[in-house]
Amino acid sequence: MTDGPLIVQSDKTLLLDIDHPLSDECRRAIASFAELEKSPEHIHTYRLTPLGLWNARAAGHDAEQVVDILLKYSRFAVPHALLVDVAETMSRYGRLRLEAHPVHGLVLVSHDPAVLKEVTRGKKVAPMLGLQLDAETIVVHPGQRGFLKQALLKLGWPAEDFAGYVDGEHHEIDLVQDGWSIRKYQELAAEGFWHGGSGVVVLPCGAGKTIVGAAAMAHAKATTLILVTNTIAARQWRDELLKRTTLHEDEIGEYSGSKKEIRPVTIATYQVMTTRKQGVYAHLDLFDAIDWGLIIYDEVHLLPAPIFRFTADIQSRRRLGLTATLVREDGMEGEVFSLIGPKRYDVPWKEIEAQGYIAPADCIEVRVNLTDDERLNYATAEPEDRYRFCSTTATKRKVAIALAKQHSEEQVLIIGQYIDQLDALSAELGVPLIKGDTPIKERERLFNLYRAGEIKCLVVSKVANFSIDLPDATIAIQVSGTFGSRQEEAQRLGRILRPKSDGRTARFYSIVARDTVDQDFAQNRQRFLAEQGYAYGIIDADEVLSANPD
Repeated sequence: MTDGPLIVQSDKTLLLDIDHPLSDECRRAIASFAELEKSPEHIHTYRLTPLGLWNARAAGHDAEQVVDILLKYSRFAVPHALLVDVAETMSRYGRLRLEAHPVHGLVLVSHDPAVLKEVTRGKKVAPMLGLQLDAETIVVHPGQRGFLKQALLKLGWPAEDFAGYVDGEHHEIDLVQDGWSIRKYQELAAEGFWHGGSGVVVLPCGAGKTIVGAAAMAHAKATTLILVTNTIAARQWRDELLKRTTLHEDEIGEYSGSKKEIRPVTIATYQVMTTRKQGVYAHLDLFDAIDWGLIIYDEVHLLPAPIFRFTADIQSRRRLGLTATLVREDGMEGEVFSLIGPKRYDVPWKEIEAQGYIAPADCIEVRVNLTDDERLNYATAEPEDRYRFCSTTATKRKVAIALAKQHSEEQVLIIGQYIDQLDALSAELGVPLIKGDTPIKERERLFNLYRAGEIKCLVVSKVANFSIDLPDATIAIQVSGTFGSRQEEAQRLGRILRPKSDGRTARFYSIVARDTVDQDFAQNRQRFLAEQGYAYGIIDADEVLSANPD
């Protein structure tokens, strides 16, 4: 027993004392297998979940390492039953294996016949299975590889997939390290993925996930389908691949609302892939259009449900998921695990920051008091309207304008959810607004002017949450968001984490209405960043307004 920062409880919760000198070290150690649930000022609550432990197992951590970490940092004796449970849960991963049989094709194998017997009795599993060859081997019906992995995960017996992958159509792709070199963690991430054959790489915003994708393509040397969040992201991927690889313009196609190009490397948007015509997903046959050797899912935490269903059918293709935040607000992390693959590589944000690859950042929550009229209107509003009301008050707008003026010499982004609020901010500050109906060409023009420093302040809707490269943005002011979304908060902070040419610290302001549901949602939004070591300082809006009396 030591005076450690961690209290391990039998209900699988871990309490981390933030004020302890070893708390940062402990946070980094447990991040690979524990999920943050609550992050108040002094004690953060983590939870051990089967999926978290299986992800850790897939990423190369064994039960002994997890147990050692718990024993090393625990302040009190660790409950023995919990240690046993951790070991047994992690041992479940890989007890079932999917393999390629030379005669019978795809088979499910287990050296524990009892486990095989147990899962074959499952109502959803049994129809996917065929002839039992022996006590340890059973044939799997062709085309059921993905669906079987989903079903086995739900039964608590995640299968490790060793059935192999098709090589796809060969296409020569190499990295061109001219004036730059691949970072060590990017190389390790690409190799970790390639060794596993499929899975997810988790890296902070601004840490060069595109380079990891390019390195994976150089490993595959095959036709590649890249799925991205929007057209702007598609063009950023295209520009990066032209700059970092041997690919030429005529080898990269864009498949979006405006273009339908299919090339050896095709970049498609999630939106166009999930567009329905007369109730049918008209573009999903793109998955079958070419013999792809690799499919890359950018921002995999946003993967739409229809693509999950199709991904279950293409398990023979190598699949790489890229994200900064492997959390989904819809609770479908299990689908990502079973269909894209487990987590293959993960680096804490603060570790990358310490290496100088992302900018240090201060997070500040600015708490706003509603006026008496606003409070009365909030109290009498319908429950479904309350969040919108407290997110878009005039008081919030005044604070956002004051902060923008305070940082008028820096590159500022004002980010929000509600368009009428953003329209008002844009008009009052006299700065451009980028929103959903802003044409792609106009978005690109404004982003380029912003990058060049000709525009100092931009107001952006949630279209700028993802995959927008704005290296010199140093100040983000969040006025409203999508309820309590953890991944949105992290992505918005990510807009300002590119390393600055002068090495300055980025600053992220979140303006929150005090004593409202906005404050409750804000606590949840901050959970992921708290897990990564970002502490929010809290200041009163009056401090901001008094510094900018006009």
